[in-house]
Amino acid sequence: MSSRVITRWEPENPDFWQSPGKAIARRNLWISIPALTLAFIIWQVWSVAVLNMPNIGFRYSENQLFWLAALPALSGATLRIFYSFMVPIFGGRKWTALSTASLLIPAIGIGLAVQDPNTSYATMAGLALLCGFGGGNFSSSMANISFFFPKAEKGTALGLNAGLGNLGVSVVQFVVPIVITLGVFGALGGEPQTWVKGAVTKHMWLQNAGFVWVPFIVLSTLAAWFGMNDLASAKASFADQAVIFKRKHNWLMCWLYIGTFGSFIGFAAGFPLLVKGQFPQIDPSKYVFFGPLVGALARPVGGWLSDKIGGAKVTQTVFFLMVAAVFGVLQFLPHGGQGGNFQGFFAMFLCLFALTGIGNGSTFMQVPAIFLTLHKRMAKPGDAAQKHAAADATKEAAAVLGFSGAIGAYGGFFIPKSYGTSIALTGGVDAALYAFIAFYVSCLLINGWYYARKHAEVPC
Repeated sequence: MSSRVITRWEPENPDFWQSPGKAIARRNLWISIPALTLAFIIWQVWSVAVLNMPNIGFRYSENQLFWLAALPALSGATLRIFYSFMVPIFGGRKWTALSTASLLIPAIGIGLAVQDPNTSYATMAGLALLCGFGGGNFSSSMANISFFFPKAEKGTALGLNAGLGNLGVSVVQFVVPIVITLGVFGALGGEPQTWVKGAVTKHMWLQNAGFVWVPFIVLSTLAAWFGMNDLASAKASFADQAVIFKRKHNWLMCWLYIGTFGSFIGFAAGFPLLVKGQFPQIDPSKYVFFGPLVGALARPVGGWLSDKIGGAKVTQTVFFLMVAAVFGVLQFLPHGGQGGNFQGFFAMFLCLFALTGIGNGSTFMQVPAIFLTLHKRMAKPGDAAQKHAAADATKEAAAVLGFSGAIGAYGGFFIPKSYGTSIALTGGVDAALYAFIAFYVSCLLINGWYYARKHAEVPC
Protein backbone atom coordinates (compact mmCIF):
# COMPACT_ATOMS: atom_id res chain seq x y z
CA MET A 1 0.00 0.00 0.00
CA SER A 2 3.00 2.29 0.20
CA SER A 3 3.31 2.30 -3.58
CA ARG A 4 2.07 5.35 -5.46
CA VAL A 5 0.08 2.93 -7.67
CA ILE A 6 -2.49 1.00 -5.64
CA THR A 7 -3.48 -2.30 -7.25
CA ARG A 8 -6.24 -3.30 -4.83
CA TRP A 9 -8.96 -0.80 -3.95
CA GLU A 10 -12.28 -1.94 -2.38
CA PRO A 11 -13.91 1.00 -0.60
CA GLU A 12 -17.26 -0.84 -0.31
CA ASN A 13 -15.54 -3.60 1.71
CA PRO A 14 -15.92 -2.51 5.37
CA ASP A 15 -12.74 -4.26 6.53
CA PHE A 16 -10.65 -2.79 3.72
CA TRP A 17 -12.16 0.67 4.23
CA GLN A 18 -11.33 0.81 7.92
CA SER A 19 -7.75 -0.25 7.29
CA PRO A 20 -6.08 0.98 5.15
CA GLY A 21 -8.66 2.46 2.77
CA LYS A 22 -10.02 5.40 4.76
CA ALA A 23 -6.59 6.85 5.63
CA ILE A 24 -5.38 6.67 2.01
CA ALA A 25 -8.61 8.17 0.65
CA ARG A 26 -8.52 11.06 3.10
CA ARG A 27 -4.86 11.82 2.38
CA ASN A 28 -5.62 12.07 -1.34
CA LEU A 29 -8.65 14.22 -0.61
CA TRP A 30 -6.72 16.71 1.55
CA ILE A 31 -3.99 17.10 -1.05
CA SER A 32 -6.59 17.45 -3.81
CA ILE A 33 -8.47 20.28 -2.07
CA PRO A 34 -5.72 22.97 -2.04
CA ALA A 35 -4.79 22.06 -5.63
CA LEU A 36 -8.39 22.61 -6.68
CA THR A 37 -8.59 25.82 -4.64
CA LEU A 38 -5.63 27.22 -6.58
CA ALA A 39 -7.26 26.15 -9.84
CA PHE A 40 -10.37 28.18 -9.00
CA ILE A 41 -8.18 31.13 -7.96
CA ILE A 42 -6.43 31.28 -11.33
CA TRP A 43 -9.71 30.63 -13.16
CA GLN A 44 -11.40 33.61 -11.53
CA VAL A 45 -8.54 36.07 -11.13
CA TRP A 46 -9.86 38.20 -14.01
CA SER A 47 -13.19 38.74 -12.23
CA VAL A 48 -11.44 41.10 -9.82
CA ALA A 49 -8.41 42.21 -11.87
CA VAL A 50 -10.65 43.90 -14.47
CA LEU A 51 -12.05 46.28 -11.86
CA ASN A 52 -8.73 48.12 -11.57
CA MET A 53 -7.53 48.09 -15.17
CA PRO A 54 -9.31 51.28 -16.35
CA ASN A 55 -7.77 53.25 -13.49
CA ILE A 56 -4.18 52.33 -14.41
CA GLY A 57 -4.45 53.27 -18.07
CA PHE A 58 -6.10 50.35 -19.87
CA ARG A 59 -8.67 51.77 -22.31
CA TYR A 60 -11.15 48.93 -22.54
CA SER A 61 -14.93 49.27 -22.85
CA GLU A 62 -17.35 47.83 -20.29
CA ASN A 63 -18.29 45.08 -22.73
CA GLN A 64 -14.59 44.23 -23.28
CA LEU A 65 -14.12 43.95 -19.53
CA PHE A 66 -17.11 41.59 -19.31
CA TRP A 67 -15.48 39.54 -22.06
CA LEU A 68 -12.24 39.25 -20.04
CA ALA A 69 -14.25 38.08 -17.02
CA ALA A 70 -16.17 35.57 -19.16
CA LEU A 71 -13.43 34.08 -21.40
CA PRO A 72 -11.75 31.95 -18.68
CA ALA A 73 -15.05 30.14 -18.19
CA LEU A 74 -15.37 29.51 -21.93
CA SER A 75 -11.94 27.90 -22.22
CA GLY A 76 -12.18 26.24 -18.80
CA ALA A 77 -15.48 24.59 -19.66
CA THR A 78 -14.08 23.35 -22.97
CA LEU A 79 -10.93 21.97 -21.32
CA ARG A 80 -13.10 20.23 -18.73
CA ILE A 81 -14.55 18.07 -21.50
CA PHE A 82 -11.08 16.63 -22.12
CA TYR A 83 -9.94 16.72 -18.49
CA SER A 84 -12.94 14.64 -17.43
CA PHE A 85 -11.42 11.59 -19.17
CA MET A 86 -7.78 12.09 -18.11
CA VAL A 87 -7.70 10.45 -14.66
CA PRO A 88 -8.57 6.90 -15.84
CA ILE A 89 -6.03 7.29 -18.67
CA PHE A 90 -3.05 8.85 -16.85
CA GLY A 91 -3.81 8.29 -13.15
CA GLY A 92 -5.06 10.75 -10.53
CA ARG A 93 -1.66 11.52 -9.00
CA LYS A 94 0.11 12.25 -12.28
CA TRP A 95 -2.72 14.28 -13.73
CA THR A 96 -3.29 16.34 -10.56
CA ALA A 97 0.41 17.26 -10.45
CA LEU A 98 0.58 18.11 -14.17
CA SER A 99 -2.65 20.11 -14.26
CA THR A 100 -1.69 22.05 -11.12
CA ALA A 101 1.74 22.90 -12.57
CA SER A 102 0.04 24.26 -15.72
CA LEU A 103 -1.45 27.07 -13.60
CA LEU A 104 2.00 28.68 -13.56
CA ILE A 105 1.58 29.72 -17.21
CA PRO A 106 -1.37 32.13 -16.76
CA ALA A 107 -0.24 33.24 -13.28
CA ILE A 108 3.15 34.41 -14.54
CA GLY A 109 1.70 35.66 -17.83
CA ILE A 110 -0.83 37.92 -16.11
CA GLY A 111 1.84 39.26 -13.78
CA LEU A 112 3.96 40.32 -16.74
CA ALA A 113 1.21 41.63 -19.04
CA VAL A 114 -0.65 43.96 -16.65
CA GLN A 115 2.51 45.97 -15.99
CA ASP A 116 2.16 47.69 -19.38
CA PRO A 117 -1.10 49.57 -20.19
CA ASN A 118 -0.17 49.33 -23.87
CA THR A 119 -0.47 45.54 -23.82
CA SER A 120 -2.90 44.65 -26.59
CA TYR A 121 -6.42 43.51 -25.84
CA ALA A 122 -5.73 40.37 -27.89
CA THR A 123 -2.89 39.47 -25.50
CA MET A 124 -5.14 40.01 -22.49
CA ALA A 125 -7.89 37.91 -24.08
CA GLY A 126 -5.34 35.16 -24.74
CA LEU A 127 -4.25 35.20 -21.09
CA ALA A 128 -7.89 35.10 -20.01
CA LEU A 129 -8.34 31.98 -22.14
CA LEU A 130 -5.22 30.42 -20.59
CA CYS A 131 -6.80 30.85 -17.16
CA GLY A 132 -9.09 28.09 -18.36
CA PHE A 133 -6.33 25.69 -17.25
CA GLY A 134 -7.70 26.32 -13.77
CA GLY A 135 -11.27 25.71 -14.83
CA GLY A 136 -10.40 22.40 -16.46
CA ASN A 137 -8.95 20.97 -13.25
CA PHE A 138 -12.32 20.60 -11.57
CA SER A 139 -13.52 17.76 -13.78
CA SER A 140 -10.41 15.65 -13.30
CA SER A 141 -10.24 16.39 -9.58
CA MET A 142 -13.84 15.37 -8.91
CA ALA A 143 -13.56 12.26 -11.06
CA ASN A 144 -10.40 11.26 -9.20
CA ILE A 145 -11.82 11.70 -5.69
CA SER A 146 -15.01 9.83 -6.62
CA PHE A 147 -12.93 6.64 -7.08
CA PHE A 148 -11.54 6.73 -3.53
CA PHE A 149 -14.72 6.79 -1.42
CA PRO A 150 -17.59 4.35 -0.82
CA LYS A 151 -21.11 5.26 -1.91
CA ALA A 152 -22.17 6.19 1.64
CA GLU A 153 -19.43 8.85 1.87
CA LYS A 154 -19.19 10.02 -1.75
CA GLY A 155 -21.56 12.95 -1.32
CA THR A 156 -19.65 14.34 1.66
CA ALA A 157 -16.21 13.74 0.10
CA LEU A 158 -17.13 15.29 -3.24
CA GLY A 159 -18.83 18.15 -1.41
CA LEU A 160 -15.67 18.85 0.60
CA ASN A 161 -13.41 18.64 -2.45
CA ALA A 162 -15.60 20.88 -4.55
CA GLY A 163 -16.81 23.17 -1.77
CA LEU A 164 -13.39 23.95 -0.32
CA GLY A 165 -12.03 24.09 -3.86
CA ASN A 166 -14.74 26.60 -4.76
CA LEU A 167 -13.43 28.74 -1.90
CA GLY A 168 -10.74 29.76 -4.35
CA VAL A 169 -13.24 32.12 -5.97
CA SER A 170 -13.81 33.92 -2.68
CA VAL A 171 -10.11 33.81 -1.79
CA VAL A 172 -9.06 35.51 -5.03
CA GLN A 173 -11.73 38.20 -4.69
CA PHE A 174 -10.63 38.88 -1.11
CA VAL A 175 -6.85 38.60 -1.46
CA VAL A 176 -6.20 40.34 -4.78
CA PRO A 177 -7.58 43.77 -3.72
CA ILE A 178 -5.17 43.61 -0.76
CA VAL A 179 -1.97 42.33 -2.41
CA ILE A 180 -2.18 44.73 -5.35
CA THR A 181 -1.78 47.62 -2.89
CA LEU A 182 1.52 46.22 -1.56
CA GLY A 183 4.99 45.76 -3.04
CA VAL A 184 4.97 42.12 -1.93
CA PHE A 185 7.95 41.01 -4.03
CA GLY A 186 9.96 44.23 -3.93
CA ALA A 187 12.09 44.89 -7.00
CA LEU A 188 11.55 41.30 -8.20
CA GLY A 189 7.85 41.97 -8.70
CA GLY A 190 8.27 44.98 -11.00
CA GLU A 191 7.51 48.67 -10.69
CA PRO A 192 4.14 49.89 -9.35
CA GLN A 193 1.47 51.41 -11.60
CA THR A 194 -0.15 54.76 -10.90
CA TRP A 195 -3.84 54.32 -10.04
CA VAL A 196 -5.91 57.43 -10.80
CA LYS A 197 -9.61 58.04 -10.14
CA GLY A 198 -10.75 61.65 -10.07
CA ALA A 199 -8.54 63.55 -7.67
CA VAL A 200 -7.28 60.36 -5.99
CA THR A 201 -3.85 58.99 -6.99
CA LYS A 202 -2.02 55.99 -5.47
CA HIS A 203 0.44 53.23 -6.29
CA MET A 204 -0.75 49.76 -7.31
CA TRP A 205 0.99 46.48 -8.12
CA LEU A 206 -1.67 44.77 -10.28
CA GLN A 207 0.93 42.17 -11.30
CA ASN A 208 0.59 40.67 -7.82
CA ALA A 209 -2.82 39.38 -8.90
CA GLY A 210 -0.86 36.70 -10.78
CA PHE A 211 2.54 36.53 -9.08
CA VAL A 212 1.26 35.99 -5.52
CA TRP A 213 -0.04 32.50 -6.36
CA VAL A 214 3.17 31.15 -7.94
CA PRO A 215 4.83 29.79 -4.72
CA PHE A 216 1.60 28.06 -3.67
CA ILE A 217 1.18 26.45 -7.09
CA VAL A 218 4.72 25.04 -6.89
CA LEU A 219 4.14 23.62 -3.39
CA SER A 220 0.79 22.08 -4.36
CA THR A 221 2.30 20.46 -7.45
CA LEU A 222 5.03 18.83 -5.35
CA ALA A 223 2.49 17.66 -2.74
CA ALA A 224 0.36 16.01 -5.44
CA TRP A 225 3.33 14.31 -7.09
CA PHE A 226 4.82 12.88 -3.90
CA GLY A 227 1.72 12.46 -1.72
CA MET A 228 -1.15 11.22 -3.89
CA ASN A 229 -1.88 7.81 -5.42
CA ASP A 230 -2.93 6.32 -8.74
CA LEU A 231 -5.59 3.58 -8.59
CA ALA A 232 -5.07 0.67 -10.96
CA SER A 233 -8.79 -0.15 -10.73
CA ALA A 234 -9.67 3.30 -12.04
CA LYS A 235 -7.86 2.73 -15.33
CA ALA A 236 -10.03 2.98 -18.40
CA SER A 237 -9.57 4.00 -22.01
CA PHE A 238 -11.43 6.86 -23.63
CA ALA A 239 -13.49 4.30 -25.54
CA ASP A 240 -14.56 2.68 -22.25
CA GLN A 241 -15.67 6.04 -20.88
CA ALA A 242 -17.30 7.28 -24.09
CA VAL A 243 -20.34 5.12 -23.36
CA ILE A 244 -21.66 8.04 -21.27
CA PHE A 245 -22.52 9.94 -24.45
CA LYS A 246 -25.19 7.31 -25.09
CA ARG A 247 -26.67 7.73 -21.60
CA LYS A 248 -29.73 9.96 -21.39
CA HIS A 249 -29.08 10.66 -17.73
CA ASN A 250 -25.63 12.03 -18.51
CA TRP A 251 -27.21 14.80 -20.58
CA LEU A 252 -29.99 15.43 -18.07
CA MET A 253 -27.48 15.87 -15.24
CA CYS A 254 -25.41 18.18 -17.45
CA TRP A 255 -28.47 20.41 -17.80
CA LEU A 256 -29.08 20.44 -14.05
CA TYR A 257 -25.44 21.15 -13.30
CA ILE A 258 -25.50 24.18 -15.56
CA GLY A 259 -28.24 25.43 -13.24
CA THR A 260 -26.23 24.84 -10.07
CA PHE A 261 -22.50 25.07 -10.71
CA GLY A 262 -22.94 27.11 -13.89
CA SER A 263 -24.86 29.65 -11.85
CA PHE A 264 -22.26 29.64 -9.08
CA ILE A 265 -19.28 30.28 -11.33
CA GLY A 266 -21.21 32.64 -13.62
CA PHE A 267 -22.52 34.75 -10.77
CA ALA A 268 -19.02 34.84 -9.25
CA ALA A 269 -17.40 35.94 -12.52
CA GLY A 270 -19.95 38.66 -13.24
CA PHE A 271 -20.76 39.86 -9.72
CA PRO A 272 -17.98 42.48 -9.32
CA LEU A 273 -18.75 44.19 -12.62
CA LEU A 274 -22.51 43.87 -12.02
CA VAL A 275 -22.23 45.65 -8.66
CA LYS A 276 -19.96 48.31 -10.13
CA GLY A 277 -22.40 48.97 -13.01
CA GLN A 278 -25.69 48.88 -11.09
CA PHE A 279 -24.51 50.58 -7.88
CA PRO A 280 -21.62 52.89 -8.90
CA GLN A 281 -21.47 54.39 -5.40
CA ILE A 282 -20.47 50.97 -3.95
CA ASP A 283 -16.89 49.65 -3.89
CA PRO A 284 -17.34 46.06 -5.16
CA SER A 285 -14.08 44.78 -3.66
CA LYS A 286 -15.48 45.22 -0.15
CA TYR A 287 -18.43 42.90 -0.73
CA VAL A 288 -18.20 40.58 -3.73
CA PHE A 289 -16.04 37.88 -2.11
CA PHE A 290 -18.84 37.11 0.35
CA GLY A 291 -21.00 35.58 -2.39
CA PRO A 292 -18.56 32.89 -3.55
CA LEU A 293 -17.57 32.31 0.08
CA VAL A 294 -21.15 31.49 1.04
CA GLY A 295 -21.57 29.30 -2.05
CA ALA A 296 -18.38 27.36 -1.42
CA LEU A 297 -19.17 26.76 2.26
CA ALA A 298 -22.69 25.64 1.36
CA ARG A 299 -21.51 22.96 -1.07
CA PRO A 300 -20.46 20.39 1.57
CA VAL A 301 -23.82 21.02 3.24
CA GLY A 302 -25.53 20.05 -0.01
CA GLY A 303 -23.52 16.83 -0.15
CA TRP A 304 -24.25 16.03 3.49
CA LEU A 305 -27.99 16.74 3.16
CA SER A 306 -28.11 14.58 0.05
CA ASP A 307 -26.46 11.66 1.85
CA LYS A 308 -29.19 11.98 4.51
CA ILE A 309 -32.41 12.68 2.58
CA GLY A 310 -31.61 12.16 -1.10
CA GLY A 311 -30.03 14.37 -3.72
CA ALA A 312 -33.10 14.83 -5.91
CA LYS A 313 -35.21 16.27 -3.07
CA VAL A 314 -32.48 18.75 -2.18
CA THR A 315 -31.99 19.74 -5.83
CA GLN A 316 -35.73 20.30 -6.32
CA THR A 317 -35.92 22.61 -3.33
CA VAL A 318 -32.84 24.49 -4.50
CA PHE A 319 -34.24 25.33 -7.93
CA PHE A 320 -37.58 26.44 -6.49
CA LEU A 321 -35.84 28.84 -4.12
CA MET A 322 -33.47 30.07 -6.85
CA VAL A 323 -36.46 31.19 -8.92
CA ALA A 324 -37.76 33.12 -5.91
CA ALA A 325 -34.33 34.67 -5.22
CA VAL A 326 -33.91 35.95 -8.80
CA PHE A 327 -37.33 37.60 -8.56
CA GLY A 328 -36.00 39.16 -5.36
CA VAL A 329 -32.93 40.52 -7.17
CA LEU A 330 -35.21 42.11 -9.77
CA GLN A 331 -37.14 43.93 -7.06
CA PHE A 332 -34.02 45.58 -5.63
CA LEU A 333 -32.30 46.60 -8.88
CA PRO A 334 -32.21 50.30 -9.91
CA HIS A 335 -34.17 51.03 -13.10
CA GLY A 336 -33.28 53.87 -15.41
CA GLY A 337 -30.62 54.92 -12.94
CA GLN A 338 -33.29 55.46 -10.27
CA GLY A 339 -34.18 53.61 -7.10
CA GLY A 340 -32.55 50.34 -6.18
CA ASN A 341 -31.55 49.01 -2.82
CA PHE A 342 -28.05 47.57 -2.51
CA GLN A 343 -28.70 45.85 0.81
CA GLY A 344 -31.67 43.94 -0.59
CA PHE A 345 -29.85 43.21 -3.85
CA PHE A 346 -26.83 41.90 -1.97
CA ALA A 347 -28.96 39.77 0.38
CA MET A 348 -30.76 38.14 -2.56
CA PHE A 349 -27.47 37.36 -4.25
CA LEU A 350 -26.10 35.84 -1.06
CA CYS A 351 -29.17 33.58 -1.05
CA LEU A 352 -28.49 32.67 -4.69
CA PHE A 353 -24.86 31.84 -3.97
CA ALA A 354 -25.84 29.68 -0.98
CA LEU A 355 -28.44 27.84 -3.05
CA THR A 356 -26.01 27.20 -5.91
CA GLY A 357 -23.54 25.75 -3.40
CA ILE A 358 -26.13 23.39 -1.90
CA GLY A 359 -27.28 22.44 -5.40
CA ASN A 360 -23.71 21.74 -6.49
CA GLY A 361 -23.41 19.22 -3.69
CA SER A 362 -26.79 17.60 -4.28
CA THR A 363 -26.46 17.19 -8.06
CA PHE A 364 -23.04 15.62 -7.67
CA MET A 365 -24.48 13.18 -5.15
CA GLN A 366 -27.22 12.27 -7.63
CA VAL A 367 -24.82 11.12 -10.34
CA PRO A 368 -23.23 8.10 -8.53
CA ALA A 369 -26.64 7.10 -7.17
CA ILE A 370 -28.27 7.23 -10.63
CA PHE A 371 -25.63 5.16 -12.38
CA LEU A 372 -25.34 2.60 -9.58
CA THR A 373 -29.10 2.03 -9.80
CA LEU A 374 -29.03 1.75 -13.60
CA HIS A 375 -26.12 -0.71 -13.68
CA LYS A 376 -27.60 -2.91 -10.95
CA ARG A 377 -30.87 -3.02 -12.91
CA MET A 378 -28.99 -4.17 -16.02
CA ALA A 379 -26.84 -6.72 -14.18
CA LYS A 380 -27.68 -10.41 -13.85
CA PRO A 381 -28.49 -11.84 -10.39
CA GLY A 382 -25.60 -12.99 -8.21
CA ASP A 383 -22.94 -11.39 -6.07
CA ALA A 384 -20.24 -11.48 -8.77
CA ALA A 385 -22.48 -9.78 -11.36
CA GLN A 386 -23.61 -7.15 -8.88
CA LYS A 387 -20.02 -6.46 -7.83
CA HIS A 388 -18.99 -6.03 -11.46
CA ALA A 389 -22.00 -3.74 -12.03
CA ALA A 390 -20.95 -1.58 -9.08
CA ALA A 391 -17.40 -1.26 -10.48
CA ASP A 392 -18.74 -0.30 -13.93
CA ALA A 393 -21.11 2.20 -12.32
CA THR A 394 -18.23 3.82 -10.43
CA LYS A 395 -16.17 4.31 -13.60
CA GLU A 396 -19.15 5.57 -15.59
CA ALA A 397 -20.28 7.93 -12.82
CA ALA A 398 -16.76 9.36 -12.56
CA ALA A 399 -16.81 10.14 -16.29
CA VAL A 400 -20.26 11.72 -15.96
CA LEU A 401 -19.12 13.80 -12.97
CA GLY A 402 -16.26 15.12 -15.02
CA PHE A 403 -18.26 15.71 -18.19
CA SER A 404 -21.24 17.34 -16.43
CA GLY A 405 -18.73 19.55 -14.62
CA ALA A 406 -17.41 20.57 -18.03
CA ILE A 407 -20.80 21.41 -19.48
CA GLY A 408 -21.93 23.15 -16.29
CA ALA A 409 -18.90 25.42 -16.40
CA TYR A 410 -20.20 27.11 -19.56
CA GLY A 411 -22.52 28.98 -17.20
CA GLY A 412 -19.43 30.92 -16.14
CA PHE A 413 -19.26 32.31 -19.66
CA PHE A 414 -22.94 32.79 -20.43
CA ILE A 415 -23.97 34.59 -17.24
CA PRO A 416 -21.48 37.50 -17.37
CA LYS A 417 -21.88 37.67 -21.15
CA SER A 418 -25.66 37.76 -20.70
CA TYR A 419 -25.27 40.78 -18.42
CA GLY A 420 -23.14 42.56 -21.01
CA THR A 421 -25.51 41.71 -23.88
CA SER A 422 -28.61 42.66 -21.90
CA ILE A 423 -27.07 46.03 -20.98
CA ALA A 424 -26.02 46.67 -24.59
CA LEU A 425 -29.46 45.83 -26.00
CA THR A 426 -31.86 47.07 -23.31
CA GLY A 427 -29.83 49.32 -21.03
CA GLY A 428 -30.25 47.01 -18.02
CA VAL A 429 -29.80 43.43 -16.80
CA ASP A 430 -33.48 42.59 -16.29
CA ALA A 431 -33.73 40.58 -19.53
CA ALA A 432 -30.80 38.39 -18.50
CA LEU A 433 -32.36 37.71 -15.09
CA TYR A 434 -35.72 36.72 -16.60
CA ALA A 435 -33.85 34.30 -18.87
CA PHE A 436 -32.23 32.76 -15.78
CA ILE A 437 -35.67 32.28 -14.20
CA ALA A 438 -36.94 30.45 -17.30
CA PHE A 439 -33.92 28.17 -17.22
CA TYR A 440 -34.37 27.32 -13.52
CA VAL A 441 -38.01 26.42 -14.17
CA SER A 442 -36.84 23.96 -16.85
CA CYS A 443 -34.45 22.42 -14.29
CA LEU A 444 -37.33 22.07 -11.82
CA LEU A 445 -39.37 20.18 -14.39
CA ILE A 446 -36.53 17.84 -15.46
CA ASN A 447 -35.36 17.00 -11.94
CA GLY A 448 -38.92 16.58 -10.69
CA TRP A 449 -39.96 14.24 -13.50
CA TYR A 450 -36.92 11.98 -13.71
CA TYR A 451 -35.59 11.92 -10.14
CA ALA A 452 -37.67 13.62 -7.44
CA ARG A 453 -41.31 12.55 -7.93
CA LYS A 454 -42.82 9.50 -6.25
CA HIS A 455 -42.62 7.20 -9.29
CA ALA A 456 -39.59 8.77 -10.92
CA GLU A 457 -37.57 6.83 -13.48
CA VAL A 458 -34.49 6.82 -11.23
CA PRO A 459 -35.33 8.03 -7.72
CA CYS A 460 -32.24 9.25 -5.91
